[in-house]
Amino acid sequence: MVNPPAAQFNFAGHLLALNAERADKIALLDDQESLSYGDLAERVQRCAAALHSLGLHREERVLLLMHDSTDWVVTFLGALYAGVVPVALNTLLTAQDYAYMAGHSRAQAALVSAPLLATLQQALAQGQHEVKHLIVSRPGAAALPDGAKDFASFIAAQPPMTAPAPTHADEPGFWLYSSGSTGKPKGTVHSQGNLYWTAELYGKAVLGLRESDTVFSAAKLFFAYGLGNALTFPLSVGARVILMAERPTPQAVFKRLTEQQPTVFYGAPTGYGGMLASPDLPGRAQVSLRLCSSAGEALPREIGERWNDRFGCEIIDGIGSTEMLHVYLSNRPGDVRYGTTGKPVPGYEIELRDETGKVVGANQIGDLYVKGPSSALMYWNERGKSRATFQGAWTQSGDKYTCSADGYYTYAGRNDDMLKVSGIYVSPFEVESTLMQHPAILEAAVIGTIDADGLVKTKAFIVLKAGQALTEAEAQAFVKERLAPYKYPRFIEFVAELPKTATGKIQRFRLRERERSGG
Repeated sequence: MVNPPAAQFNFAGHLLALNAERADKIALLDDQESLSYGDLAERVQRCAAALHSLGLHREERVLLLMHDSTDWVVTFLGALYAGVVPVALNTLLTAQDYAYMAGHSRAQAALVSAPLLATLQQALAQGQHEVKHLIVSRPGAAALPDGAKDFASFIAAQPPMTAPAPTHADEPGFWLYSSGSTGKPKGTVHSQGNLYWTAELYGKAVLGLRESDTVFSAAKLFFAYGLGNALTFPLSVGARVILMAERPTPQAVFKRLTEQQPTVFYGAPTGYGGMLASPDLPGRAQVSLRLCSSAGEALPREIGERWNDRFGCEIIDGIGSTEMLHVYLSNRPGDVRYGTTGKPVPGYEIELRDETGKVVGANQIGDLYVKGPSSALMYWNERGKSRATFQGAWTQSGDKYTCSADGYYTYAGRNDDMLKVSGIYVSPFEVESTLMQHPAILEAAVIGTIDADGLVKTKAFIVLKAGQALTEAEAQAFVKERLAPYKYPRFIEFVAELPKTATGKIQRFRLRERERSGG
């Protein structure tokens, strides 16, 4: 039983108190520096004071557009400590996206990594925002824009703020923008207490992170998944964190795995697949992994089994969301059933419901609803969408699942991705997972397309591994041998790449638009 946080609760103050006796231990190691827990505490307190020196007040927002670094962690925790609300932005977006987010959030200040400054300036030049202060992380020798401040000098000039803001556990603590496939991103408002709940219920109780661990997350800090992986969870147990600013290519990940020897690695299915396909994949003796995690999309069985065979290390696959902050349904160490997403994380409840709201039986596809203490407060200025998603104590996930008689949940696709072929639901993910078991296939995406008779049939878009060849008939026969006959893709198109969101999720709606327009 996990005790809830006190009503007056500041998560950054909570972390600093937890690690007060680890002052000399390395907490963070990025591409340029390492930071002890003592140094981290001082910088967080100076950052909080510096934000107050700008005239920022409780619950006012600041944009955080930074590559993963010690400055990212200091800024995020410094804002929480001050009672100011950091709005963590995806670093892979466009100036138009940032212009929308700056205006929508009404942020009063922006903290930005030097390589992202030009894009943010383009966004702010479009007007319709309230950003008055610009603070740049690690500008080097580059000249700063008029009025902008260097982050290191900005916080060093302030005496540490000795006590955290007396925030409430249910007070807005930070925002994350959803990476939705369609429409404008939604500003998802999370409380100070939600960070505590995910660390206690998943980081500690399921993953079993410990002080002796060194963790490395390919998923970046601006993702809900990455925020828990590389900040909330490890700092809640006094572990060491490796941070990487660059893109998580297989080579960049291999460099950290072999040189810095993390014991815990967090990735996503696409990343694991790319690493397994790389000729530079290290051997088991070159790494020190004891645990791996996957989220973002369901992990295909074949990838999990191949990784396990290679490294003797389980991948703990789970599902979470921006709305729930982190994973709420998961496999767990020593109880991994590849091809499933495991069982509910203790502290969360799951229901699978049909179109009438009735709970479905075993092995039937239903809409997944989740109830737990880390649910977001709302979508900012989106009352209708908030009501549709946050339904009392329950949150509608937008995912479809089945549950076996012995309690293991298996992903069946998104609500808008499910196909009904000949009156029977077909899960695109099930067909994709089967295709990806073929040794020649790197990635696959399945959608519904209309045949000459006006009926819905499945179509697969396939990306082959380098140097591999495969015919349409061979791919279809491969699926027919493994799934019910009606599930095989009637149409197949080989493509060089699949359209994806900035977070690496396949955009099936782009493929559907392409089909409707005739290619």
